[in-house]
Amino acid sequence: MYQIKTYNVISQAGLKELTPDQFALNQSDQADAIILRSENLLNTNFSSQVKAIVRAGAGYNNIPLDQANEKGIAVFNTPGGNANAVKELVFFMMGVCAREIYPALNFSQENIGADVSLRTEASKNSFRGTELKDRTLGVIGLGHVGSLVANLGLAYGMNVIGYDPSIHPDAAWEVDRAVKRASNLSSLLKNCDYLTIHIPYNEDNHHFIGASKLQMLKKTAVVMNFSRSGIVDDQAVLKALDQKELKFYLSDFPSAELAGRPDVLITPHLGGSTREAEHTAARMAVRQLKEFLLNGNLINSVNLPEINEPFSTDYRVTIVHHNIPNMLGQISSIFGDFSINIDRLSNRSKGDLAYTMVEVNDFPLAKKEEFLKALQAIPSTIRTRFLEHP
Repeated sequence: MYQIKTYNVISQAGLKELTPDQFALNQSDQADAIILRSENLLNTNFSSQVKAIVRAGAGYNNIPLDQANEKGIAVFNTPGGNANAVKELVFFMMGVCAREIYPALNFSQENIGADVSLRTEASKNSFRGTELKDRTLGVIGLGHVGSLVANLGLAYGMNVIGYDPSIHPDAAWEVDRAVKRASNLSSLLKNCDYLTIHIPYNEDNHHFIGASKLQMLKKTAVVMNFSRSGIVDDQAVLKALDQKELKFYLSDFPSAELAGRPDVLITPHLGGSTREAEHTAARMAVRQLKEFLLNGNLINSVNLPEINEPFSTDYRVTIVHHNIPNMLGQISSIFGDFSINIDRLSNRSKGDLAYTMVEVNDFPLAKKEEFLKALQAIPSTIRTRFLEHP
C-alpha cells in the first residue's frame, strides 16, 4: 500500500484513479509520493520514504530538485496538460489589450443611465483599438504551449516568428510550416508587435527578458508573460513603461511594483486554471505516478531519464545512481554474487544522474534485504527499489 499526500486542490478526475487497494490518499504523514500544484516545497526536508513528487502542471520551480537528486526522488511534471488553457488566455488577453476592452468596460459600468446610448456613441472613439490581423507575433519557446500559440497566431492572420534553439524534434512537428524561424533572438525582438514567452524557469532563464532585450523592441510593442514568474524582469519593464519604450505589459504573475498601472494587465496565475486543464493535468500526474510506483517507469521526469519498458518478468530492480563509468559492471556483479540471472537490463542517463532497470524471473526472496543492501553499498548508488509484477 502506497501512501500518497496531496497539496492544493487536485482534480478528482485524476485522484479517483488511485485505487484504494494499492494507494492510501492523505492518510499518513509518512508519504511515499506527493502530488501538488503550486505549493512551495523549497524549504521542505523530505523523509527517506518519499520516492516521487509529481507536479500537476508544467512548472516545477517550487520543488527542490537538488534535494530530490541527492535522495534519489523522482520528480515529474505534466507538460502540455494545461497548454490549451494557457494558449486561450494568451489570445484573450491580447484581444483585451488590442481593443482596449478593460477601460471600455469601466466606462460602460460607470455611465449606466437614461442617456447611456448617447454617451456611448459620443465616447466610443476613445476606445478605438487595433486588430491582431497583420501584426507580428514573436514567440520565444516552441514547446507544448508555444507551438499552440504560434499556430493560433496564424489562424488570426498574424505574421508569426518563432525562436527556440533547443526545440525538441517532437515539438517541431507540431509547429506550422508557415511560422517563420528566427535565426537569432535579436531579429525576433526587433520585428514583433507582440512578444510572448513560453520557456521553463531555471537559473539560466532568470530575468531572460530584461533591460537589454526590452530596448530592442519597438516602442509600440506589447510584452506577455504567461510562462513563469521571474522570466521577465519586472523592474526593467516598469522602467521601460515609464520611459515610453514599451506600450503594454500582460502577465499572469501578480507584482506589487506593477499593480494599478493603466499600461499593465495582470491576472492571478490563471494560465492553467480551467476545469479541463486541471482534470487533464491531474490524470497525467496520477498515471505517471502509478507507472513509476508500480512499474518503475519514468515518464515526464524532470530530473531522471525517460524510460518506459513493459513489465514482462516476475521482478524488477531499479537503481538511481550517479552517471559514472563502471556502474553497470558493479551492479551486474552483485546480481552474479547472489546467483541471479538477468533477463533484461536497461540504462539511461540524464545529466549527472542515471537510472538502471534490471528485470529477472528467478529471485531468492529470502535474501531480498541482503541483496538490496549490497546494491545500496555500491559507491555512487543513491536509491534502490525492488518491484514485483503487479
